Amino acid sequence: FSLLKYLAKLFIRKKQQEVVGFLEANKIDFKEFDIAGDEDNRRWMRENVPGEKKPQNGIPLPPQIFNEEQYCGDFDSFFSAKEENIIYSFLGLAPPPGSKVSSNTPLGPNTGLRT
Repeated sequence: FSLLKYLAKLFIRKKQQEVVGFLEANKIDFKEFDIAGDEDNRRWMRENVPGEKKPQNGIPLPPQIFNEEQYCGDFDSFFSAKEENIIYSFLGLAPPPGSKVSSNTPLGPNTGLRT
């Protein structure tokens, strides 16, 4: 049982590192919040993930991505937006000057964004 917990933590950490690595590589300002060691952060995340985006057990797993108070999505939504080249729309940001990404890029399915 402890091996399963360990593997689950590694899986979550790998996803977190992928999000952070992307944000850092693209010089997108962000702030990480520790939900493992801070009950207030954990409660805030759980309360601010929309109900339709929560798993059946009601407890969303990290990483959950927000732009200030606006919910953007979970890791799967982040990954899809990155693959579809709509990551800036997903994050609620304007694409950087000179970017090949248009700010008018239509939102794809399952991005976690509401129009």
